[in-house]
Amino acid sequence: ASAAAPPRRAKRLRLPAAARPAAAAAMLEEAGEEVLGSVLLKASCLPLSFLLVLPAVLLLLLGPPPASAAHEFTVYRMQQYELGGQAYGTRNAVLNTEARTVEADVLSRRCVMMRLMDFSYEQYQKALRQSAGAVVIILPQSMSSVPQDVIRQFMEREPEMLAMETIVPVYFAVEDDELLSIYEQTQAASASQGSASAAEVLLHTATANGFQMVTSGAQSKAISDWQITSVEGRLTGLGGEDLPTIVIVAHYDSFGVAPWLSHGADSNGSGVAVLLELARLFSRLYTYKRTHAGYNLLFFASGGGKFNYQGTKRWLEDNLDHTDSSLLQDNVAFVLCLDTLGRGNSLHLHVSKPPKEGTFQHAFLKELELVVASQFPEVKFSMVHKKINLAEDMLAWEHERFAIRRLPAFTVSHLESHRDGPRNSIMDVRSASGARVDSRVLTRNTRIVIEALTRVIYNLTEKGVPADLQVFTEQMQIQQEQMESVMDWLTSQPRAAQLVDKEGPFISTLEYYMSRYLKDVKQHHVKADKRDPEFVFYDQLKQMMNAYRVKPAIFDLLLALCIAAYLGVAYVAVQHFGLLYKLVQRLSLKSKQQ
Repeated sequence: ASAAAPPRRAKRLRLPAAARPAAAAAMLEEAGEEVLGSVLLKASCLPLSFLLVLPAVLLLLLGPPPASAAHEFTVYRMQQYELGGQAYGTRNAVLNTEARTVEADVLSRRCVMMRLMDFSYEQYQKALRQSAGAVVIILPQSMSSVPQDVIRQFMEREPEMLAMETIVPVYFAVEDDELLSIYEQTQAASASQGSASAAEVLLHTATANGFQMVTSGAQSKAISDWQITSVEGRLTGLGGEDLPTIVIVAHYDSFGVAPWLSHGADSNGSGVAVLLELARLFSRLYTYKRTHAGYNLLFFASGGGKFNYQGTKRWLEDNLDHTDSSLLQDNVAFVLCLDTLGRGNSLHLHVSKPPKEGTFQHAFLKELELVVASQFPEVKFSMVHKKINLAEDMLAWEHERFAIRRLPAFTVSHLESHRDGPRNSIMDVRSASGARVDSRVLTRNTRIVIEALTRVIYNLTEKGVPADLQVFTEQMQIQQEQMESVMDWLTSQPRAAQLVDKEGPFISTLEYYMSRYLKDVKQHHVKADKRDPEFVFYDQLKQMMNAYRVKPAIFDLLLALCIAAYLGVAYVAVQHFGLLYKLVQRLSLKSKQQ
């Protein structure tokens, strides 16, 4: 059998030297087509959803962190109340709008932010005229750093801010680092709107950060069955039943453009501090029979003083009209009201009718003049006569409530006019540079009042006691440190009438303090009539506000255009990848050949 023929080996073609480059190019083209096909296959398998998700991923990575995208802070709303059927303060409490500063050209439906250091009443009115969505006034953390002229200017404007009914919500906030940063960024964005070039304004508007201000509370509503609480106590005189009675009164509540910021250091924390010190000293005198005087002393810490003295009004009605046994019905020598006694080198006795000679009122006036002239010559003392104007919505001083009921009364104050700003201002705090309560002045005024009262009660002038002799010395001296502690307690909390609850810690502490020195201490409550209320308070006075970092609407438009362009380019690139690849290849070959 013949053997099988061995297989033939394929012959290798040998190309001419001139044809070798062309063959290499053909092989390279075939390899490129193979690679291109593989890439196209992979590209066709790439999910298009990836192209949609990619921009969102980039925005999340490049956007601000969550901690810096929002800031929560406490805000305090302007007063909202009704007195005698007249509405005062702001009428709204809900806020959800974009922030601007007064430098912006358009403030309509915007939350206008202002700093106290740059506050101007004209700018405030400008925001209201342009129908701003809200106003937020930023206060410094400590009033001691605020210049005195700024405090005085704001004090003068507070009554005007409350006198007009404001539709938009007005809030106050205490400054911190985050809030200050928000204000500065908003101010920069607002100021850029005045640029000359429209393109620059458009670019800056699209790239700047904005803030959406949102409150967490609901719309305000009237507080039903709110009670104003007063506290009274007495020291009974020694002797017969028909003893003369001296009534010592001071209203404890504070007032300002924002209830939660009304601490009332001078008005009327100083008056309450003097009343409590008088109660302490006279209680010691009335403890011993040798110094127990023949006068009844009735102490009354009234509530609702800043709302036309509602607590005093109802207290008088109950004691004069609805009872047969009251110290106010028998023999009232005079009523001494204490108001704003913590500052200044002057002292004024405000009266509705000048006292006649031979009356207890006239005797007290002369003793005041005598004590001031002989013991405190640096103090300027005067009597201020002002008739009661029943046509006004508010009475000027608390003694006018007693004068209307034909009780002899007057008010002692370092203020010459009832219209002075410190009586109704949130700037009336212990740390304010322009409204600071001086403990030495408060102690001095307390000494003047109690020395004059003592000389009247014990008839020291007719007994020949020298005018320069100080009665309260050594163990009976006025305790300045204790009065400072009382002032610290009073000013550590807002005492606005709509915040002082009858069962709250303030009333209970005040009642306890008076019970240490006085007898028959009890509370007196005032509730508004449901059919024809004399006063109406509203809630939502303290809320939480959130500042969310947002972009303007034009930014959303530009972002949508950019995303559409991105997707369009990506789609074209995938559909014409072969042409794109060849174009890149040619460009690379040209660059290599060059």
